Amino acid sequence: MIEEICKKAKAASVQMVKLSADQKNRALCQMADALEANVDEILAANTMDVKAAEVKGVKAALLDRLALDQKKIQNMAKELREVSALVDPIGTVLSSYTHVNGLIIKQIRVPMGVVGVIYESRPNVTSDSAGVCVKSGNAVVLRGGSDALQSNLCIVNVLREALLNTDVPVNAIQIVNSSDRKVAEELMSMRQYIDVLVPRGGADLINTVIEKSKIPVIETGTGNCHIYIEEDADLEMALPIIINAKTQRPGVCNAAEKLLVNSKIAKMFLPKIIAELHKYKVEVRGDTKTCQIMPDVKAATEQDWYTEYLDLIISIKIVEDLTEAILHINKYGTKHSEAIITCNAAKATRFLQEIDAAAVYWNASTRFTDGNQFGLGTEIGISTQKLHARGPMSIQHLTTTKHVIEGNGQIRK
Repeated sequence: MIEEICKKAKAASVQMVKLSADQKNRALCQMADALEANVDEILAANTMDVKAAEVKGVKAALLDRLALDQKKIQNMAKELREVSALVDPIGTVLSSYTHVNGLIIKQIRVPMGVVGVIYESRPNVTSDSAGVCVKSGNAVVLRGGSDALQSNLCIVNVLREALLNTDVPVNAIQIVNSSDRKVAEELMSMRQYIDVLVPRGGADLINTVIEKSKIPVIETGTGNCHIYIEEDADLEMALPIIINAKTQRPGVCNAAEKLLVNSKIAKMFLPKIIAELHKYKVEVRGDTKTCQIMPDVKAATEQDWYTEYLDLIISIKIVEDLTEAILHINKYGTKHSEAIITCNAAKATRFLQEIDAAAVYWNASTRFTDGNQFGLGTEIGISTQKLHARGPMSIQHLTTTKHVIEGNGQIRK
């Protein structure tokens, strides 16, 4: 089954290369229209998934990622239209020069070919990934998590039917209709058909794909994100930044999981921020120094500093200075998104330079690490690795390059 799906995607990718920007854009708009026209069908499938997840005891923050409503589906359609409006990267000439031997050598952007996406319980990833791949001239093979299986199958059926009256081949969008892990592992072995694999989800999923895939992987990130409060920070500004980063959507990868506080302001600041966090029902854990100041705080373990909670939980550590903050973040962080709150430009500059992460912030919430928020359009994931792409990945990141050489009879001597 998997090989047949991949073969169809590979054949479709050959056709995708030939399409113009207008042809792809029309297909994307048709896909958007189809989502809006089939809201009831999609919501019915999603209700099945949500009820099953509730029975399994899935925590609230993850149910938020799984559940769809009319507004979310409208937003999925909106994002497809926004992708259609982006400048098509395919065919862009990155460099062009004439060699001394007369050869004209150009480097141009071309599609990857077939992109595999393995992801967990967010059904909007299904339409986002399909849209980004179509726009960038790729075919896509989707394998979502078991929690969202019915939602994903329904969304893909809607999108594929929308392609019937377009120039984009229907088989450019494929989905694996099994949640069996052995099937996922078989997909990871399809190197002869899939050109790149993008895992999107928690640490266990990403590590499994990295360890078992025979296909090149673009590692997208778990988000053990930190906010560091310097002694000279504007504390009135810091409070809403922390609350936004932790509580707006605690189940996403750019939510803040750790708070570092300079020791010089800890006694003054901790009661304020912890009281505010408690208003939002956030469980607070702390290091020894934090617990001494705030005895009601639960003691953090060593494992806490490594953990991406994806929940209304935050751990707080008191640090002596900027140097300790940087060392802590670079040891325990996942190279996703890190922030400093300070009024000192020199300290901010040092933090931005020395922190090893895909996105670093000065006086802003980590929640902005997102393709749309960066103006890149819908993303296929946020890369935390350093090869090819880093940070939010959109259409330009699902391309590679080809050298096109024009001659008039040259031979090598």
